[in-house]
Amino acid sequence: MDALQLVALVAASAAVAGSARRTPVPAPLLLVAAGLVASYVPGVPDYTLDPHIVLPLILPPLLYTAAVDSSYLDLRANIRPVALLSVGYVLFATVAVGWLAYVLVPDLPLTAALVLGAVVAPPDAVAATAIARKLGLPNRITTILQGESLVNDATAITAYKVALAAAVGEGISWSGGIGEFALAAIGGIGVGLLLMLPIHWLRLRLREALLQNTLSLLIPFIAYAAAEEVHASGVLAVVVVGLALGHKNWQVDFATRLQEEAVWKMVAFVLESAVFALIGLQLPYVVQGLGRYGVGEAAWYAAGVFVAVVVVRFVWVYPATFLPRTSARIREREPGVDWRAPLVVGWAGMRGVVSLAIAFSIPVVTDDVPFPARNLVLFLTFTTVIGTLVVQGLTLPPLIRALKLPGRDRYQETLAEAQAQSEASRAAEERLDALLADERNALPQPLADRLRTVLERRRNAVWERLGAVNELTGETADDTYRRLAREMIDAEREVFVRLRDARRIDDEMMRTLLRRLDLEEAAAYREETG
Repeated sequence: MDALQLVALVAASAAVAGSARRTPVPAPLLLVAAGLVASYVPGVPDYTLDPHIVLPLILPPLLYTAAVDSSYLDLRANIRPVALLSVGYVLFATVAVGWLAYVLVPDLPLTAALVLGAVVAPPDAVAATAIARKLGLPNRITTILQGESLVNDATAITAYKVALAAAVGEGISWSGGIGEFALAAIGGIGVGLLLMLPIHWLRLRLREALLQNTLSLLIPFIAYAAAEEVHASGVLAVVVVGLALGHKNWQVDFATRLQEEAVWKMVAFVLESAVFALIGLQLPYVVQGLGRYGVGEAAWYAAGVFVAVVVVRFVWVYPATFLPRTSARIREREPGVDWRAPLVVGWAGMRGVVSLAIAFSIPVVTDDVPFPARNLVLFLTFTTVIGTLVVQGLTLPPLIRALKLPGRDRYQETLAEAQAQSEASRAAEERLDALLADERNALPQPLADRLRTVLERRRNAVWERLGAVNELTGETADDTYRRLAREMIDAEREVFVRLRDARRIDDEMMRTLLRRLDLEEAAAYREETG
């Protein structure tokens, strides 16, 4: 892939993802569909998915940004269901789907079928969690889906390595496979724990936001490479570092946090868009590689594997949800659930780029031993990914709406936010009184009053969101306040530009003045959308 092809891929996928925001169709589905169509357009180059790029260069930043945005406390509170899905389910799906594929496809060796099972075992919850947040699912379901997607790739990659060794005749035993899995898991967590302390220490001591963000962009690659170097799980290392740094992110300075959030949002948007487009673009490659299998025959096998993947997830999810609740301790510690929540979790098992990247990494020949039915495994992986994204992705939103799960209580959330802000404002007011009582902090009364006014504004802003709505505009008083404030900022901005154009101020001064306005507007926007 040359530079022009890469730029074209990123630009086109970003355009499609941006267009998806104006439609009810989730962006991943539209990107996959666009990739499928583009793959047969004359003149579109071949974009073959390279596992040597996806696994070490694309997967770490996507995992890192998801881990940083996750809640360590929520994941710890839901560690049992997350572990059952990210470890237990992936291993169960590897064996169950592999065995069903072995029964379904003639002449497919069991070892090769188990490789297929490991490849299609890990769901990619990017689309599912986006849908869950958009439709206001309960936080617990969203946390479980997100936690599963953070860890299940490590389980699947390790299971794949064990199954691949058996498929090419390296004679690995069950005990050897369990040992390799334990080493990868414990090693990955250990590397993450070892790295998080010096990285956090360095983040606290770097005083420039530019250097902080440069370090931030390097962190996932450092964690992944360090773990893989010692044959541990790079995925788990990245997740552990990301969770730890996200939990302590409040300790770095505000400029770093503002820049970091913007940078990682852009990185995640570009990578996710390109990755889902790449999935669709693989169709010609996998079809051409079928060899002795006809497309019609392979399509029947694909339908069977797709059904197996969907059914096996439900076979695991329902018992894993209700059997542990026979314990009184678990019933007391965890909220009650009915049949609807596991139905959503089960149907949200969409596969993604990690499955394809693992499948493309299957060697054609290892130590002069050919991998049996490699091209068929590639095709079945591709059709499973596409099938789950299209069938489950399109039907998940209406399913969630039909089930009428109790969503997030926006009023109670706003009330909790207002109470938290009140407590913080009282503490800030007490600190201000103590500081102003010291002669070294003496301020003219107007400046002291301005500090109190800003504090009062922050305290009242959240409460005003609970207030009455203007019958003419449909706005709360707080909405109107923000709109008028931004109109005033726009007026100031126009004056600064006019003065620059008249050469009454230079460009450097204009940029300084505009930056102050930008920070004020960003604060207003953050309150509005946060």
